[in-house]
Amino acid sequence: MHQTVEFFETLQKNLEGLRELLGNSSDVVFRQLLPSGHTQVAIVYIEGLIDSQRLQQDVIRPILEASSDEKATPSRLKDAVLNVGSLSSVTTYEDTCDGLLSGQALILIDGYAEGVLVSVPGLEERAIAESKAHPIIRGPQDSFTEAIRTNTSLVRHRVKDARVRVHSIQAGGKTKTDLALMYMHGLADQQLVSELIDRLSNLRVDRVLEGEYIEETLNKDNKLTIFPMMYNTDRPDTIAAGVLEGRIALFIDGTPFVLLAPTLFVDFLQSAEDNYQSYLYGSVTRLLRYLCLLICLLAPALYIALTTYHQDLIPTVLLLNLMAQREGVPFPAFLEALIMEVVFEILREAGLRMPRTIGQAVSIVGSIVIGQAAVEAGIVSTVMVVVVAITAISSFAIPSYSMSIPIRMLRFGFMAIASTLGIYGLTVAFIMLVVHLSGLHSFGIPYLSPFAPFKSRKQADAILRFPYHSGAKGP
Repeated sequence: MHQTVEFFETLQKNLEGLRELLGNSSDVVFRQLLPSGHTQVAIVYIEGLIDSQRLQQDVIRPILEASSDEKATPSRLKDAVLNVGSLSSVTTYEDTCDGLLSGQALILIDGYAEGVLVSVPGLEERAIAESKAHPIIRGPQDSFTEAIRTNTSLVRHRVKDARVRVHSIQAGGKTKTDLALMYMHGLADQQLVSELIDRLSNLRVDRVLEGEYIEETLNKDNKLTIFPMMYNTDRPDTIAAGVLEGRIALFIDGTPFVLLAPTLFVDFLQSAEDNYQSYLYGSVTRLLRYLCLLICLLAPALYIALTTYHQDLIPTVLLLNLMAQREGVPFPAFLEALIMEVVFEILREAGLRMPRTIGQAVSIVGSIVIGQAAVEAGIVSTVMVVVVAITAISSFAIPSYSMSIPIRMLRFGFMAIASTLGIYGLTVAFIMLVVHLSGLHSFGIPYLSPFAPFKSRKQADAILRFPYHSGAKGP
C-alpha cells in the first residue's frame, strides 16, 4: 500500500490498511470501542511512545462517557469530548504514520474518512542534570536533555524576549527527526535564517541521529577542512548568549548537544565560566588556553626540530643532559615522539570507552606505568615522556572537545615536518595553517574574525575579557 493513500469511510478497511502499513508490529495496539452512541470507534497507538494513563483518562474515558444524544463525529470529539490540548485531523496514511511514530494516538470513527491525532507522549525523558561535556565551577549547572521541547524551554527561560523565534523542521527520510531553529528577530541575519531553513528542508540524508549528520551536510563552503564550522554545547546559558548576540541555534531531537551558527575560532577557546568570574581571572585563563593550544600543537615538533637540526639553539648544559639521556635510545627523535604520542592516544581512547568508574584510573595508571617502563627499557628518553605529558595535559585545557580533535591530528603532521625540515619547515607549515584558517567562512562570517579581518570594536571579548562597564557583552 502506498503511504499517500487517503482514509476510507469504513473503519475496518482503515484498520487493515494501517496494519499492512505498519507491518503487523507487535507494539502497535489496535483497540476498538463501542461508546453509548453505538458508533464504532477505534484507537491506534504504539506502545511505549504514549502515556497509557493519560490515554485512559483523557481519551478513552471521555469517549465512553460521552452522551448518546449526539452521534460521535471527528469534529464533536475535538470540540466537545476530548480535553487534550493538542488535537489535529488527518486524512492520509502518511500523516497518520508520522503522528503515531511521534507519540500520538489515532482515533478513527466508522463512517468517516478522517481521523483525529491526540498528543499523549509518554516516552521517558532524562532529567535535567549537570553538564558533563562543559563543566564549570561557578554559574548555572543545568544542561540540555534529549527532548527538543525541554531544550528550547531552557533557553526561553533565560531569554524572556518576545523577539525570540522558533522554526520547526523535520529532517531525515527514515528517522524524520524534529529540528528547531531558534534566533532573535531583528538581531539575527534574516538572509542567513532563510538560507539555513532552505538547506535543512533540502537535506538529502536518510537519517539524522545527532548534530554531526547535519553539520557535515550544511558545511558546503568548507568541505576541505578538519576544523569545526559549528559550535556545539550542552549548556543552555551558552546558547542563550549566542542567541542574544544574533546567532542561530539549531536543536536536534534526540541529542543534548545544540549547534550554534555562525561560529568563530575564538568561540572554541572560551568557556561560559569566563563570564561568571572577574574579568582579570577570565582574561588570564583565556591567555593560558591559547598557550596550551600552541603547546598541544607545536611542543613535540619543536623538540624534534631542536634535537635533530638546531642543537646550537639549546643551552650547553641542557644539551649535554639531553644527549646523555638519549645515548641509549635506539630510535630517532621523531620515531621516539611518534611512539609515545600513539601510546597516549590509545590510553586516551581506552579511558573514554571504558566504564567511568575505572576509565580514569586506567588512563592515569597506564600512562605512569608505560612511561616509566619505556624509559627503563631504553625505548624513549625521560625528556620525551615529559614533553608528551605536557602536550597531553595542554590538550585537556581546550574547552571544546571538537576543537582539540583537529589540533591533535595536526600535531602528527607538524612532527613529521619538523623531522625533515626543522624549524624552517615548522614556520612554513604554521603560516600555511593560518592562511587556511583565514580562508574559512562560517556561513559567510570569516572564521578568524575579529582578528582577520581585524575589528577593533570586537576585541573586547576575543582574547581578553573586558569588564562589563566598558561595554563588553555579557554571557
